[in-house]
Amino acid sequence: MALPARAQVTYWGIAAAVFLVVLWYLGDVMLPFVLGAAIAYFLDPVADRLEGAGLSRAAATALIAVATLLLFTVLALLVIPTLIRQTADLIEIAPVLVAQLRDFLVSRFPDIVVPDSQLRQTFDQIGQTVQSRGAELVNTLLSSVGSILNVVLLLVIVPVVAVYLLLDWDRMIAEIDSLLPRDHAPVIRKLAADIDASMSGFLRGMGTVCVILGTYYAVALMLVGLNFGLVVGFVAGVLTFIPYVGAIVGGALAIGLALFQFWGDWIWIVLVAVIFQAGQFVEGNVLTPRLVGESVGLHPVWLLLALSVFGSLFGFVGLLLAVPVAAALGVLARFVVEQYRQSRLYRGLEDDGER
Repeated sequence: MALPARAQVTYWGIAAAVFLVVLWYLGDVMLPFVLGAAIAYFLDPVADRLEGAGLSRAAATALIAVATLLLFTVLALLVIPTLIRQTADLIEIAPVLVAQLRDFLVSRFPDIVVPDSQLRQTFDQIGQTVQSRGAELVNTLLSSVGSILNVVLLLVIVPVVAVYLLLDWDRMIAEIDSLLPRDHAPVIRKLAADIDASMSGFLRGMGTVCVILGTYYAVALMLVGLNFGLVVGFVAGVLTFIPYVGAIVGGALAIGLALFQFWGDWIWIVLVAVIFQAGQFVEGNVLTPRLVGESVGLHPVWLLLALSVFGSLFGFVGLLLAVPVAAALGVLARFVVEQYRQSRLYRGLEDDGER
Protein backbone atom coordinates (compact mmCIF):
# COMPACT_ATOMS: atom_id res chain seq x y z
CA MET A 1 0.00 0.00 0.00
CA ALA A 2 1.39 3.39 -1.03
CA LEU A 3 2.21 5.97 1.60
CA PRO A 4 -0.30 8.81 2.02
CA ALA A 5 0.54 12.00 0.14
CA ARG A 6 1.15 13.90 3.39
CA ALA A 7 3.71 11.32 4.54
CA GLN A 8 5.48 11.40 1.18
CA VAL A 9 5.71 15.21 1.29
CA THR A 10 7.13 14.96 4.82
CA TYR A 11 9.82 12.47 3.81
CA TRP A 12 10.85 14.40 0.69
CA GLY A 13 10.89 17.63 2.68
CA ILE A 14 13.19 16.08 5.27
CA ALA A 15 15.49 14.81 2.52
CA ALA A 16 15.66 18.29 0.94
CA ALA A 17 16.38 19.89 4.33
CA VAL A 18 19.17 17.39 5.05
CA PHE A 19 20.69 18.09 1.63
CA LEU A 20 20.70 21.86 2.23
CA VAL A 21 22.22 21.46 5.71
CA VAL A 22 24.97 19.19 4.39
CA LEU A 23 25.64 21.66 1.55
CA TRP A 24 25.79 24.52 4.06
CA TYR A 25 28.34 22.85 6.35
CA LEU A 26 30.37 20.84 3.83
CA GLY A 27 30.40 23.23 0.86
CA ASP A 28 34.20 23.60 0.68
CA VAL A 29 34.74 19.88 1.20
CA MET A 30 32.29 19.05 -1.57
CA LEU A 31 33.88 21.46 -4.07
CA PRO A 32 36.19 18.95 -5.84
CA PHE A 33 33.42 16.36 -6.00
CA VAL A 34 30.90 18.84 -7.43
CA LEU A 35 33.47 19.98 -9.98
CA GLY A 36 34.31 16.39 -10.87
CA ALA A 37 30.63 15.51 -11.27
CA ALA A 38 30.08 18.60 -13.46
CA ILE A 39 33.00 17.64 -15.71
CA ALA A 40 31.76 14.03 -15.98
CA TYR A 41 28.24 15.22 -16.79
CA PHE A 42 29.61 17.60 -19.43
CA LEU A 43 31.71 14.87 -21.09
CA ASP A 44 29.21 11.99 -20.86
CA PRO A 45 27.74 12.62 -24.36
CA VAL A 46 31.26 12.50 -25.81
CA ALA A 47 31.86 9.15 -24.13
CA ASP A 48 28.49 7.87 -25.41
CA ARG A 49 29.40 8.84 -28.97
CA LEU A 50 32.77 7.14 -28.71
CA GLU A 51 30.97 4.03 -27.43
CA GLY A 52 28.66 4.26 -30.41
CA ALA A 53 31.73 4.34 -32.64
CA GLY A 54 32.81 0.97 -31.24
CA LEU A 55 34.99 1.79 -28.24
CA SER A 56 34.37 0.33 -24.82
CA ARG A 57 33.40 2.66 -21.97
CA ALA A 58 36.85 2.26 -20.42
CA ALA A 59 38.62 3.03 -23.72
CA ALA A 60 36.37 6.03 -24.35
CA THR A 61 37.06 7.37 -20.85
CA ALA A 62 40.80 6.86 -21.26
CA LEU A 63 40.81 8.64 -24.62
CA ILE A 64 38.90 11.60 -23.18
CA ALA A 65 41.21 11.74 -20.16
CA VAL A 66 44.36 11.77 -22.31
CA ALA A 67 42.96 14.45 -24.64
CA THR A 68 41.91 16.60 -21.69
CA LEU A 69 45.32 16.20 -20.06
CA LEU A 70 47.08 17.28 -23.26
CA LEU A 71 44.78 20.31 -23.59
CA PHE A 72 45.35 21.31 -19.97
CA THR A 73 49.13 20.95 -20.42
CA VAL A 74 49.07 23.23 -23.46
CA LEU A 75 46.99 25.80 -21.59
CA ALA A 76 49.25 25.60 -18.54
CA LEU A 77 52.37 26.16 -20.62
CA LEU A 78 51.14 28.75 -23.12
CA VAL A 79 48.03 30.58 -21.95
CA ILE A 80 47.77 30.56 -18.15
CA PRO A 81 51.16 32.24 -17.43
CA THR A 82 50.36 35.04 -19.89
CA LEU A 83 46.88 35.43 -18.41
CA ILE A 84 48.26 35.69 -14.87
CA ARG A 85 50.93 38.18 -15.94
CA GLN A 86 48.49 40.40 -17.81
CA THR A 87 46.05 40.33 -14.90
CA ALA A 88 48.76 41.41 -12.47
CA ASP A 89 49.91 44.15 -14.86
CA LEU A 90 46.33 45.41 -15.30
CA ILE A 91 45.85 45.61 -11.53
CA GLU A 92 49.19 47.42 -11.20
CA ILE A 93 48.45 49.93 -13.94
CA ALA A 94 44.87 50.65 -12.86
CA PRO A 95 45.80 53.78 -10.82
CA VAL A 96 47.63 55.17 -13.87
CA LEU A 97 44.55 54.63 -16.06
CA VAL A 98 42.35 56.36 -13.51
CA ALA A 99 44.82 59.24 -13.27
CA GLN A 100 44.79 59.59 -17.07
CA LEU A 101 41.00 59.70 -17.02
CA ARG A 102 41.15 62.40 -14.36
CA ASP A 103 43.65 64.43 -16.40
CA PHE A 104 41.48 64.05 -19.49
CA LEU A 105 38.47 65.41 -17.63
CA VAL A 106 40.57 68.25 -16.23
CA SER A 107 41.77 69.24 -19.71
CA ARG A 108 38.37 68.93 -21.36
CA PHE A 109 36.15 70.14 -18.52
CA PRO A 110 38.21 72.45 -16.31
CA ASP A 111 35.12 73.99 -14.74
CA ILE A 112 33.87 70.61 -13.55
CA VAL A 113 37.05 69.04 -12.24
CA VAL A 114 39.19 71.65 -10.50
CA PRO A 115 42.36 70.89 -8.52
CA ASP A 116 41.77 69.62 -5.00
CA SER A 117 38.09 69.14 -5.74
CA GLN A 118 36.07 66.31 -4.29
CA LEU A 119 35.72 64.67 -7.69
CA ARG A 120 39.48 64.73 -8.25
CA GLN A 121 40.10 63.20 -4.85
CA THR A 122 37.48 60.57 -5.68
CA PHE A 123 39.40 59.55 -8.80
CA ASP A 124 42.59 59.21 -6.77
CA GLN A 125 40.77 57.00 -4.28
CA ILE A 126 39.28 54.89 -7.08
CA GLY A 127 42.73 54.16 -8.50
CA GLN A 128 44.14 53.21 -5.13
CA THR A 129 41.06 51.11 -4.34
CA VAL A 130 41.21 49.20 -7.63
CA GLN A 131 44.87 48.39 -7.04
CA SER A 132 44.37 47.29 -3.44
CA ARG A 133 41.13 45.46 -4.11
CA GLY A 134 42.62 43.73 -7.14
CA ALA A 135 45.43 42.37 -5.02
CA GLU A 136 42.92 41.39 -2.35
CA LEU A 137 40.82 39.63 -4.99
CA VAL A 138 43.79 37.56 -6.14
CA ASN A 139 44.64 36.69 -2.54
CA THR A 140 41.00 35.82 -1.84
CA LEU A 141 40.82 33.53 -4.85
CA LEU A 142 43.95 31.76 -3.65
CA SER A 143 42.88 31.58 -0.01
CA SER A 144 39.29 30.56 -0.79
CA VAL A 145 40.46 27.10 -1.77
CA GLY A 146 42.77 26.92 1.19
CA SER A 147 46.50 26.52 1.31
CA ILE A 148 48.82 25.39 -1.49
CA LEU A 149 48.26 21.82 -0.33
CA ASN A 150 44.52 22.21 -0.83
CA VAL A 151 45.10 23.62 -4.32
CA VAL A 152 47.24 20.61 -5.20
CA LEU A 153 44.63 18.28 -3.75
CA LEU A 154 41.95 20.06 -5.76
CA LEU A 155 43.92 19.63 -8.97
CA VAL A 156 44.44 15.95 -8.17
CA ILE A 157 41.02 15.01 -6.76
CA VAL A 158 38.88 16.71 -9.42
CA PRO A 159 40.33 14.76 -12.39
CA VAL A 160 40.22 11.48 -10.45
CA VAL A 161 36.58 12.03 -9.44
CA ALA A 162 35.69 13.07 -12.99
CA VAL A 163 37.31 9.99 -14.53
CA TYR A 164 35.66 7.53 -12.13
CA LEU A 165 32.23 9.16 -12.48
CA LEU A 166 32.54 9.27 -16.27
CA LEU A 167 33.51 5.60 -16.33
CA ASP A 168 30.56 4.55 -14.15
CA TRP A 169 28.02 7.19 -15.24
CA ASP A 170 25.59 4.87 -17.01
CA ARG A 171 25.75 2.30 -14.21
CA MET A 172 25.09 5.01 -11.60
CA ILE A 173 22.05 6.26 -13.50
CA ALA A 174 20.73 2.71 -13.77
CA GLU A 175 21.28 2.14 -10.04
CA ILE A 176 19.49 5.38 -9.13
CA ASP A 177 16.62 4.42 -11.43
CA SER A 178 16.29 1.08 -9.64
CA LEU A 179 15.86 2.91 -6.31
CA LEU A 180 13.01 5.13 -7.46
CA PRO A 181 9.64 4.68 -5.69
CA ARG A 182 7.71 2.31 -7.92
CA ASP A 183 4.46 4.30 -7.80
CA HIS A 184 6.15 7.50 -8.95
CA ALA A 185 8.96 6.12 -11.13
CA PRO A 186 7.37 7.07 -14.51
CA VAL A 187 6.69 10.65 -13.40
CA ILE A 188 10.16 11.01 -11.85
CA ARG A 189 11.80 9.67 -15.02
CA LYS A 190 9.88 12.16 -17.15
CA LEU A 191 10.79 15.06 -14.85
CA ALA A 192 14.42 13.92 -14.75
CA ALA A 193 14.53 13.75 -18.55
CA ASP A 194 13.06 17.27 -18.80
CA ILE A 195 15.55 18.58 -16.22
CA ASP A 196 18.43 16.90 -18.07
CA ALA A 197 17.31 18.39 -21.39
CA SER A 198 17.02 21.88 -19.88
CA MET A 199 20.24 21.69 -17.88
CA SER A 200 22.40 19.98 -20.51
CA GLY A 201 21.15 22.29 -23.23
CA PHE A 202 22.15 25.32 -21.21
CA LEU A 203 25.37 24.06 -19.61
CA ARG A 204 26.88 22.39 -22.64
CA GLY A 205 25.55 24.97 -25.06
CA MET A 206 26.58 28.03 -23.06
CA GLY A 207 29.89 26.43 -22.12
CA THR A 208 30.70 26.03 -25.80
CA VAL A 209 29.53 29.59 -26.53
CA CYS A 210 31.76 30.94 -23.73
CA VAL A 211 34.83 29.12 -25.07
CA ILE A 212 34.21 30.25 -28.66
CA LEU A 213 33.54 33.88 -27.76
CA GLY A 214 36.36 34.07 -25.21
CA THR A 215 38.84 32.72 -27.75
CA TYR A 216 37.53 35.05 -30.45
CA TYR A 217 37.71 38.16 -28.25
CA ALA A 218 41.18 37.32 -26.93
CA VAL A 219 42.69 36.56 -30.35
CA ALA A 220 41.01 39.50 -32.09
CA LEU A 221 41.96 42.03 -29.40
CA MET A 222 45.56 40.82 -29.32
CA LEU A 223 45.76 41.03 -33.12
CA VAL A 224 44.76 44.71 -33.04
CA GLY A 225 47.42 45.27 -30.39
CA LEU A 226 45.20 46.03 -27.39
CA ASN A 227 47.08 45.74 -24.13
CA PHE A 228 45.63 43.09 -21.80
CA GLY A 229 43.63 41.64 -24.71
CA LEU A 230 43.94 38.11 -23.33
CA VAL A 231 42.53 39.19 -19.94
CA VAL A 232 39.64 41.08 -21.57
CA GLY A 233 38.81 38.10 -23.78
CA PHE A 234 38.95 35.71 -20.83
CA VAL A 235 36.69 37.95 -18.71
CA ALA A 236 34.21 38.48 -21.54
CA GLY A 237 34.12 34.76 -22.33
CA VAL A 238 33.57 33.66 -18.73
CA LEU A 239 30.90 36.31 -18.05
CA THR A 240 29.03 35.38 -21.24
CA PHE A 241 27.62 32.55 -19.11
CA ILE A 242 25.58 35.25 -17.30
CA PRO A 243 23.12 36.84 -19.76
CA TYR A 244 24.18 40.28 -21.04
CA VAL A 245 26.89 40.67 -18.39
CA GLY A 246 29.74 39.38 -20.55
CA ALA A 247 28.99 41.79 -23.39
CA ILE A 248 28.56 44.80 -21.09
CA VAL A 249 31.60 44.22 -18.87
CA GLY A 250 33.90 42.95 -21.61
CA GLY A 251 32.89 45.66 -24.07
CA ALA A 252 33.23 48.45 -21.52
CA LEU A 253 36.63 47.16 -20.38
CA ALA A 254 37.95 46.75 -23.93
CA ILE A 255 36.72 50.12 -25.20
CA GLY A 256 37.94 51.85 -22.04
CA LEU A 257 41.43 50.39 -22.46
CA ALA A 258 41.38 51.25 -26.17
CA LEU A 259 40.53 54.87 -25.39
CA PHE A 260 43.58 55.17 -23.16
CA GLN A 261 45.92 53.27 -25.46
CA PHE A 262 44.78 54.53 -28.88
CA TRP A 263 43.56 58.03 -28.01
CA GLY A 264 43.64 60.03 -31.25
CA ASP A 265 43.87 56.92 -33.49
CA TRP A 266 40.12 56.52 -33.74
CA ILE A 267 40.28 53.73 -36.29
CA TRP A 268 41.71 51.35 -33.66
CA ILE A 269 39.11 52.37 -31.07
CA VAL A 270 36.34 51.82 -33.60
CA LEU A 271 37.91 48.49 -34.55
CA VAL A 272 37.80 47.31 -30.91
CA ALA A 273 34.13 48.32 -30.73
CA VAL A 274 33.43 46.49 -34.02
CA ILE A 275 35.07 43.34 -32.62
CA PHE A 276 32.59 43.26 -29.75
CA GLN A 277 29.63 44.18 -31.95
CA ALA A 278 30.52 41.35 -34.33
CA GLY A 279 30.88 38.95 -31.40
CA GLN A 280 27.48 39.90 -30.04
CA PHE A 281 25.87 39.57 -33.47
CA VAL A 282 27.33 36.09 -33.99
CA GLU A 283 26.37 35.05 -30.45
CA GLY A 284 22.77 36.25 -30.74
CA ASN A 285 22.09 35.05 -34.28
CA VAL A 286 24.29 31.98 -34.74
CA LEU A 287 25.90 30.51 -31.63
CA THR A 288 23.14 30.76 -29.02
CA PRO A 289 20.25 29.64 -31.32
CA ARG A 290 22.23 26.66 -32.60
CA LEU A 291 24.12 25.56 -29.49
CA VAL A 292 21.67 26.52 -26.72
CA GLY A 293 18.33 26.64 -28.51
CA GLU A 294 15.06 28.28 -27.56
CA SER A 295 13.56 25.46 -25.51
CA VAL A 296 15.99 25.48 -22.59
CA GLY A 297 13.41 27.10 -20.30
CA LEU A 298 15.91 29.12 -18.23
CA HIS A 299 14.85 32.76 -18.33
CA PRO A 300 17.80 35.17 -17.87
CA VAL A 301 16.15 36.81 -14.83
CA TRP A 302 15.51 33.41 -13.24
CA LEU A 303 19.12 32.40 -13.86
CA LEU A 304 20.48 35.65 -12.38
CA LEU A 305 18.30 35.17 -9.30
CA ALA A 306 19.51 31.59 -8.84
CA LEU A 307 23.16 32.60 -9.21
CA SER A 308 22.74 35.46 -6.73
CA VAL A 309 20.86 33.44 -4.10
CA PHE A 310 22.96 30.27 -4.22
CA GLY A 311 26.20 32.21 -4.54
CA SER A 312 25.44 34.25 -1.42
CA LEU A 313 24.24 31.24 0.57
CA PHE A 314 26.74 28.56 -0.39
CA GLY A 315 29.66 30.40 -2.00
CA PHE A 316 31.43 28.98 -5.03
CA VAL A 317 29.77 25.59 -4.65
CA GLY A 318 26.41 27.38 -4.71
CA LEU A 319 27.35 29.03 -8.01
CA LEU A 320 28.14 25.61 -9.47
CA LEU A 321 24.80 24.22 -8.29
CA ALA A 322 22.74 27.28 -9.24
CA VAL A 323 22.10 26.28 -12.85
CA PRO A 324 21.09 22.64 -12.11
CA VAL A 325 18.82 23.79 -9.28
CA ALA A 326 17.33 26.56 -11.44
CA ALA A 327 16.68 24.08 -14.24
CA ALA A 328 15.11 21.58 -11.82
CA LEU A 329 12.89 24.19 -10.17
CA GLY A 330 11.81 25.50 -13.58
CA VAL A 331 10.78 22.02 -14.74
CA LEU A 332 9.01 21.30 -11.43
CA ALA A 333 7.19 24.65 -11.61
CA ARG A 334 5.94 23.86 -15.13
CA PHE A 335 4.87 20.39 -13.95
CA VAL A 336 2.95 21.88 -11.00
CA VAL A 337 1.25 24.39 -13.30
CA GLU A 338 0.29 21.58 -15.68
CA GLN A 339 -1.17 19.53 -12.83
CA TYR A 340 -3.01 22.59 -11.56
CA ARG A 341 -4.59 23.22 -14.97
CA GLN A 342 -5.86 19.63 -14.98
CA SER A 343 -7.22 19.80 -11.43
CA ARG A 344 -10.76 20.57 -10.28
CA LEU A 345 -9.38 23.57 -8.40
CA TYR A 346 -8.64 25.19 -11.78
CA ARG A 347 -11.40 23.71 -13.95
CA GLY A 348 -14.10 24.11 -11.31
CA LEU A 349 -17.65 23.76 -12.60
CA GLU A 350 -16.37 22.88 -16.04
CA ASP A 351 -15.42 19.42 -14.71
CA ASP A 352 -18.92 18.93 -13.26
CA GLY A 353 -20.53 20.03 -16.50
CA GLU A 354 -18.61 17.44 -18.49
CA ARG A 355 -19.91 14.62 -16.32
